[in-house]
Amino acid sequence: MTLKHALAACAAIAVVALGTAVARADDSAANQAYKEIEATYGFVPTFMKMYPEKGIAGVWMLTKAMEVENGALDAKTKSLINIAVAAQIPCRYCVWLDTKMAKDQGATDAEIAEAVVQAGLTRHWSAFLNGMQVDFDTFKAEFEATPAN
Repeated sequence: MTLKHALAACAAIAVVALGTAVARADDSAANQAYKEIEATYGFVPTFMKMYPEKGIAGVWMLTKAMEVENGALDAKTKSLINIAVAAQIPCRYCVWLDTKMAKDQGATDAEIAEAVVQAGLTRHWSAFLNGMQVDFDTFKAEFEATPAN
């Protein structure tokens, strides 16, 4: 065996070993994510099981940080925002689940309705302003000169 062949064989072994280590790390990260999901919800939802294993740890980390844990916004406020956005997308899965989550956090039907109407109103004005091509600099100047209510 020549040095060139020996180096090629070593490189091939290293690639296989690295690939195996990465696969194990991905499996380990996925398994850890599934354990955390189950600890949070009491089960692993089917849609999360359907998510590609390679990405579940990352998407769970983001979901947990932004939806499960409190941050600058509390869970109820986050759920109300989620309902409002989901109503506009529309996503019936998100509307249903985030309504449940909001109610579990103490949101009232009136708060949910107001969040949804607020999103609709924002969408309404956005459609009008953009469709009419209202001058943005004029728009900003008018409101910068007006004190907030």
